[in-house]
Amino acid sequence: MSYAVPVRQPETFYFDPNTADSTQLLRLGLQSWQVRNIYKYRARGGVYRKKEDFARLYGLTVKDYRRLEPYIRISEDYLPAVTLVRKRGGENKDDRNYSVYSNYSENKKRDSVRYPVKLREGEHLVLNTADTSLLRQVPGIGSYYAKEIVRYGKWLGGYVSVDQLDEIDHFPKESKKYFVITHANPRKLNVNKLSIQQLRRHPYINFYQAKAITDYRRLHGDIKSLNDLRFSSDFTEADIRRLIPYVEY
Repeated sequence: MSYAVPVRQPETFYFDPNTADSTQLLRLGLQSWQVRNIYKYRARGGVYRKKEDFARLYGLTVKDYRRLEPYIRISEDYLPAVTLVRKRGGENKDDRNYSVYSNYSENKKRDSVRYPVKLREGEHLVLNTADTSLLRQVPGIGSYYAKEIVRYGKWLGGYVSVDQLDEIDHFPKESKKYFVITHANPRKLNVNKLSIQQLRRHPYINFYQAKAITDYRRLHGDIKSLNDLRFSSDFTEADIRRLIPYVEY
């Protein structure tokens, strides 16, 4: 008798690649040989000074980096020592040390735009109106998922439920609690007027379902309710339920 070996699902949590131990790195979904490479890199004096440095890890895919990027936190202990320099009283602005600090301050300001302060527990964003800049304030959401949220929302015609975020590949479920839906007003599809090609542009309608809609119209006239499609083998009850907010007649 053989037994199936359970596949461990990758976890997501904040980590510093300069200090994370092997157990944490494995929990994040990294392979054991990748963990060994991280240890070897650190043993040789290698330091991850910014998030992008971690993308150089051999064998790390774009998908994995995008999943992990929002959770990477580099400790200030690993910044260059010149960042400790402060302007001293009486010095001119052309003082070399001040210039170094001034440049660092400007870089830090730019980083605050690039890596915005995250929302706290109990704070929320309105899902349908937040732009990518606001979306990146949500814990677990970086540039990639911010763009995906906006892209998928446009494709849908507007979100009617926060749970629709689960339809985005590998979306971090723990981020959903920071979103709310208010006054949902999705874009409607007129199922009695649109062609097959127009209907199938919506993510909830595939080619065969679009054809079933146009075939029904041709054989029976206008659709009065999505209940008219319940006897079609191309539609399940779940398909019809999720389409209801997006159709008109």
